[in-house]
Amino acid sequence: MTKIGIDAISYYVPSIYVAISDLAECRQIEYAKLHKGLGLHRMAIPDADEDAASFAANALLKLIEENNLDPRTLGRIYLGTESSLDGAKPTSTYAVEAVEAALTTKYGERCLKNCDVLDMTFACIGAVDAMHNSLDWIKAGKGRKAIVIASDLAKYELGSTGEYTQGAGAVSLLLCENPSIVSISDTWGVASQSVGDFFKPRRKFDKLETFKNTAALLGTKLTSDEAQNLMEKDTSSFWSDGQADFEIFKEEPVFDGPYSNECYQDRISEALEHFKNQKPLNVLKDWHHLLFHLPYAYQGRRMIVANWVSWLKDNQSIQDLYDDIGQPASEQDSEWLRNVSKTTKYQEFITQKIERGERASSDIGNMYTASIFMALLSLLNSAYEDDSNISGNKIGFFSYGSGSKSKVFEGTIERNWKIKIKDSNLFEYLNKRKAISIEAYEQLHNGSQKSAIVKKDVVKLLSIENTSNLKGYRFYSL
Repeated sequence: MTKIGIDAISYYVPSIYVAISDLAECRQIEYAKLHKGLGLHRMAIPDADEDAASFAANALLKLIEENNLDPRTLGRIYLGTESSLDGAKPTSTYAVEAVEAALTTKYGERCLKNCDVLDMTFACIGAVDAMHNSLDWIKAGKGRKAIVIASDLAKYELGSTGEYTQGAGAVSLLLCENPSIVSISDTWGVASQSVGDFFKPRRKFDKLETFKNTAALLGTKLTSDEAQNLMEKDTSSFWSDGQADFEIFKEEPVFDGPYSNECYQDRISEALEHFKNQKPLNVLKDWHHLLFHLPYAYQGRRMIVANWVSWLKDNQSIQDLYDDIGQPASEQDSEWLRNVSKTTKYQEFITQKIERGERASSDIGNMYTASIFMALLSLLNSAYEDDSNISGNKIGFFSYGSGSKSKVFEGTIERNWKIKIKDSNLFEYLNKRKAISIEAYEQLHNGSQKSAIVKKDVVKLLSIENTSNLKGYRFYSL
């Protein structure tokens, strides 16, 4: 059977970041809690001229140029994102438009005109969905090539419990037959349930009451009739468009962190069970590496503890753990599980199977859809730097998207992976980024910083149109 999987992988991470130590000091949070407890070091911050489309465009362009791909041979470009820029126009179309313009001299105008372009959205699992779908599409034909891009910015309210987990960037994957990096198994474990652990609603506000409240802030008290008459005379069309409500979409989500962790644990356990129902699996023996969607660097190691205990039982090797810390009082003994996570045996498991996939997350933060693929890049770059022989090793992928869904799947590292990773230089790039102050970060966060902090030779947002027929259309260029 022909192997199908990831033949090349590229990335784009913003060139500015905030040091978690600076944020901790400003927010009066113990730094050790964030650094040692959650594995946080730095978080990537989008500049004023960057968004999910520019991230995607840069990751796509880099993938094409680094691998000398003829874009006219690509059958599809699917983008997984939860940072969409429009309710109708796919964010991927903006990215493709910018990349086509950059490639015009070499390949002619509209070199991707016959490529199927699409966005997929399911919180942080959207790009995994895009890859799953694209692998099936490649399998259904012959010689097909697809690119999947994961691009997002994780943004939370200033001072919230999610603020220190923010991050941004994109990862692009070339999928085809006989891949050089990772071949993906046909077996997929899936679990889903509709929950409200994290979502980004359209927030509705009563227009009349908002107008009256605004007037009151200016020292003027209006009756409803007076406010209505003034609104109808407005020439800007904002107050006078006839709608009783107006909607605001914010990148900052409504979320419940502890509940989301619980949903994450439940879905991956269900998806793993579904995987095992289709294919015999001994996680500890069969999978050399475990990669996770990482809202923060240590998320995987912190939430997989109970599963690890069950895997020890499957391998009749639980007694050593009992001899070390005793047996739990019940199956729900959370204190015992905390003690398990501190044991030498569990720390060895983390070092062997998880830690190398966490390293990039510590320096970037949450990338939403791109997080699990950055974990793969982190593993590969770490192994390359360590000169580790991981060819033939199997990877267990644990993906999750709030709302909620998990997919568990398996990949095998192919023998040519080093050739494709040797010029990746992920950690070298991350160490060359520019640190910004908390003041500059907050100005970028609230939108008061209008100009870019760093000049860069990459695809960036040039302008957003304000004329009636193109109002809101975005323009990008190198």
